[in-house]
Amino acid sequence: MPSPRADTAPPAPQPVSRQVLADRYAGPGEHDASQIYRRVALALAQAERPERREAVARAFLRNMEQGAIGAGRIMANAGARRTGTMVNCFVHPVGAGRGAASFEAGLADACKTLSMGGGVGYDFSVLPPADAQDRAGLPSACEAIGRYDAASAALAFEGARRGAQMAVLSCTHPDLLAFARAKAGRKRWRGFNLSVAVSDAFLQAVVDDAPWTLCHRAAPGPAARARGAFRMPDGLWQYRRESARALWRAITEQALESAEPGLLYLDTINRANNLRALETLSAANPCGEQPLPPYGSCVLGPINLSRLVSHPFGVGGPATLERGRLARMTRIQVRLLDNVLALTRWPLPAHAAEARAKRRIGVGITGLADMLAMLGLRYDEEAGRAAARDAVRIIRDHAYAASAALAAERGPFPLYRPQDYLGADRVGAELPAAVRRAIGRHGLRNSHLLSFAPTGSVSLAFGDNCSNGIEPAFDWVYTRMVRLGREAPVQTRAENHAWRRWRHLMGEDAPLPPCFLSAASIAPEDHVAMLAALQPLVDAAISKSVPVPADCPLERAQALFLQAWRAGLKGLTLFRPAAGMDAVMYARDAPQRPCSPPGDCAACE
Repeated sequence: MPSPRADTAPPAPQPVSRQVLADRYAGPGEHDASQIYRRVALALAQAERPERREAVARAFLRNMEQGAIGAGRIMANAGARRTGTMVNCFVHPVGAGRGAASFEAGLADACKTLSMGGGVGYDFSVLPPADAQDRAGLPSACEAIGRYDAASAALAFEGARRGAQMAVLSCTHPDLLAFARAKAGRKRWRGFNLSVAVSDAFLQAVVDDAPWTLCHRAAPGPAARARGAFRMPDGLWQYRRESARALWRAITEQALESAEPGLLYLDTINRANNLRALETLSAANPCGEQPLPPYGSCVLGPINLSRLVSHPFGVGGPATLERGRLARMTRIQVRLLDNVLALTRWPLPAHAAEARAKRRIGVGITGLADMLAMLGLRYDEEAGRAAARDAVRIIRDHAYAASAALAAERGPFPLYRPQDYLGADRVGAELPAAVRRAIGRHGLRNSHLLSFAPTGSVSLAFGDNCSNGIEPAFDWVYTRMVRLGREAPVQTRAENHAWRRWRHLMGEDAPLPPCFLSAASIAPEDHVAMLAALQPLVDAAISKSVPVPADCPLERAQALFLQAWRAGLKGLTLFRPAAGMDAVMYARDAPQRPCSPPGDCAACE
């Protein structure tokens, strides 16, 4: 092994990072990250009392310089003249309650939100099946998704990136198969990611090889009645009974073929929700890290863990996570995101009302895999998962402590109830005693504190292309398609941050140690194991795709989805490389394969 360099400072930013920063986040007169940080810090300090603004702005600025930034909407829009929102993600109802007029109003609300840069998720399950008898002027679920997709594609939108959308359909909806197969070849509904909301009962029926009822409140038409549809005692109409395993096979075949639909484990989501006594969740934002009620939203902000390793790779001393600094940064990050709620432009009054009642925020992470590599740990081994859990536990504990401190200063969120947090089966049972006592005295300022998004563009622009979110690095050096403004994407060389640090410290010819693992070199089951290690500590959810080999058999894909369910995950998406699919990133010496997750998750960055 060559001797390390005496100069241990990080290398200068690479060209692709400077390009993306300038295109997506820099305002007039801004040329580097420090200028953006200063604009954002000054803007978000305006939520403070006048005498505290200068000190808080300095704290926000220092935090961003150390790696705790806002998500993309914050970094682009805070303190800027743009009219976009600083909120990344929303969930909307589709407006089925009062017939056609309500549907059109819901579509208009979605377009307004998307035009301001927000991404939106929807549960289309309330809309009638294609062969319902009387739709009261409503489109069927699949027709409605097409309407939303066409309307959003025609929008003028704010900023460099269009907000993505998520369509969710229940596993009980009679059009389940048509929905699951709708994006075969990825030619239809290009502005949408798709997820099937699966229940424990459905998955148990799969395991037991039992029949499954597809039903809806809308009355079936003559064709469905001729096939045996009938009204059930609970008022629902049973359209037909299918083999649960046959439905499961069709869903998972399509998930393996085109990376969609993903699965949302809806019962798990609702059991784990801090506010499960007050709301029922049936949809998530476009990348799946934030299950939300109707008109719910969340502001996001990741902490770059790759910036928090002292003596990376053991150069100059033992490589360790700077736990105290991570704790301090988390507390400041909670304050910054709570300030966003006070200052952002809201697309709709309903968003503002829902946000003020619950004050959801989402402290996140990026650079996890790079952190592990710098610590000399493998992503696919228990020691790596234990280190990841340790970092996330610090974030969780100090986020809740900071929210309790904010509640003492500003008051708890209006719907706060002690029993939702301090009961035996609630999040408080897992927190340190001092944090529980603080919550007991003051309550919480925010109903939810953690949400792990993909963070692709902000990790590229502000993190020197560190491994994004909790994903492993795609590769060490690769070609990335980068869209600048509204021009066609161009090919750009991109280098992983941890790899650049290693080369900078150890030299160009130093062999990579075993802790360097790309996404494709990790077994799919170990990707799921990392999710399972972290999800119990995250009160919202985690966005992650699990890459599987090109020759992955269907049975393995099905086992991965069941592994995720049994492990208590809230959602899962698989990705298998396939010729002909649109690619965002290309490995140097491998067939083209797109980034993970596939689709446009700009809403989460």
